[in-house]
Amino acid sequence: MRVGSFVLGAQFPGQGQGEALHRAVRSAEVAEEAGLDTVWLAEHHFVPYGTCPSAVTLAALLLGRTRRLRVGTAVSVLPTVHPVALGEQAALLHVTSGGRFSLGVGRGGPWVDLEVFGAGLQAYEKGFPDSLDLLLRWLREPAVGASGDRYRFREVPVVPRPSESLSEEPGPEVVVACTSPSSVRMAAERGLPMLLGMHVGDEEKAEMVALWRRHARAAGHPAAQIHGAGHVSAGVCQIADRRTDAAETLLKAMPGWLRQGLGAHVTVDGRARQMRDPHAYTELLCGLHPVGTPRLCADRLAATGERTGISRFALLVEGSGDLAATEENVRRLGAEVLPQLR
Repeated sequence: MRVGSFVLGAQFPGQGQGEALHRAVRSAEVAEEAGLDTVWLAEHHFVPYGTCPSAVTLAALLLGRTRRLRVGTAVSVLPTVHPVALGEQAALLHVTSGGRFSLGVGRGGPWVDLEVFGAGLQAYEKGFPDSLDLLLRWLREPAVGASGDRYRFREVPVVPRPSESLSEEPGPEVVVACTSPSSVRMAAERGLPMLLGMHVGDEEKAEMVALWRRHARAAGHPAAQIHGAGHVSAGVCQIADRRTDAAETLLKAMPGWLRQGLGAHVTVDGRARQMRDPHAYTELLCGLHPVGTPRLCADRLAATGERTGISRFALLVEGSGDLAATEENVRRLGAEVLPQLR
């Protein structure tokens, strides 16, 4: 079991963007000191829900500041970037970090981002599979060309090639954020592990893993690859000496951030959207994830692993909105929870 943190660079009410990003960077540095396995970095545009607009750029900074920690994107939003540009960045980080980079990709949402970056709604609604396949070809082949509807170019050499890394891994792993049966099937057919969101519980995640395995078998992937797939479960973690104190910390801070952050999303086509009730959503997250004493948190993570078959976790540790409290939370996760799991 591998436990990491999930960093959004969340901007809580009354905070500046620089403060949010400083907390994000500092929490990642502390994660390495505390013995966590991975830091997963979120990416958002134009909203205070998350102030990091380029997860791969922040990953480069953190890979340079750490020596052991694996750093991943959760996720790079593929419809808003050219797959070759993202592939070049991923290959560069893989080679220069000695294989410590993981590339998580996702479809994102129907947000105004699609307008700003010139991608259009089509890239979100139908273009993700083709973009993903072009990205995978770039990371696996020595030269790549394209003749599709959206991307069309002559064959060019891949430089740097991910296989040139002085590590045992031939290239950066690619993880796909999955929220629907169609995205589960897409990931499974390509043999790619899933990143599953923090809004769903163990039962639904277990069903998605089972569905992934069925599609992966049908696609002809080896049994060892299917059962060894490193799916990632996103969640929330807040540690205190009493469960009520841990939950109270999140219930005081997170609803204001969720209300401000999620409420700022603007759809590209004016479609109606519904926002979760921030307080009820925070309560849901406290019930689903490791929020409480170190013993409770370890038991909750172990139970999720047993119920779902998921072996990796990306835990939101900045739910207090406070730098000092976030650092303490990460240190307690490393010192008091991880030893109980290992």
